[in-house]
Amino acid sequence: MELTWYGHSTWHVTVDDTELLIDPFFDNPHTDTDPEELDPDYVLLTHGHADHIGDVDRYEGSGLVATPEVVEYCEDNFGEFDAVGGMGMNLGGTVEIGDAFVTMHRADHTNGMDTSYGTSGGMPGGFIISDTKPTQVSDEESTTFYHAGDTGLMTEMRDVIGPFLEPDAAAVPVGDHFTMGPMQAAVAVDWLDVDHAFPMHYDTFPPIEIDTQDFVNEVKGTGSDAEVHVLDGDESFEL
Repeated sequence: MELTWYGHSTWHVTVDDTELLIDPFFDNPHTDTDPEELDPDYVLLTHGHADHIGDVDRYEGSGLVATPEVVEYCEDNFGEFDAVGGMGMNLGGTVEIGDAFVTMHRADHTNGMDTSYGTSGGMPGGFIISDTKPTQVSDEESTTFYHAGDTGLMTEMRDVIGPFLEPDAAAVPVGDHFTMGPMQAAVAVDWLDVDHAFPMHYDTFPPIEIDTQDFVNEVKGTGSDAEVHVLDGDESFEL
């Protein structure tokens, strides 16, 4: 599984021959990539805020994985998409898309769309992406990546996502103000019991500018064995 961070919460994930793009928003200071350069099989949207769906219109015709509310909003405003299941998915569900299995889990955040925040997108989410279908039987051969979306710290990371969905790596928001900051994000990494942790959702706007070393230090302070990777924008990591 190859992971590429394009700044903010935008990730490209390759699972065998299937390419996924999460939360396309290339108007951020960490990337020089033209969104037209990418041709994902599926676009995954954690929620409908503008800094997570800002470039979804570039991928009209792609598979779309999001809640039915976000799918309907995108189709009304940005064109035709091949929504998974014809209408999207929802929290707790797992879908097989190409070579990947994608489970949507809740995120503690808001989900209004448009500048008025008058359109509800339902509950925000995060995605657990694996090359095998999750079951109650632990599979040490599987590779699993958790994109936490925009979220605060929640005990489901400790009680559900970590022990039952077993991510090997997690991308967690660290910018504070709108999401977790370095301290709570470090607790999330510890609770998830991952081997690899990636900070995201920082330095895009003045309210979320941080020193990422604070996150590295906080992860160490929890006693977690996770290795923190502070990627440069457009940098890839082989999981």
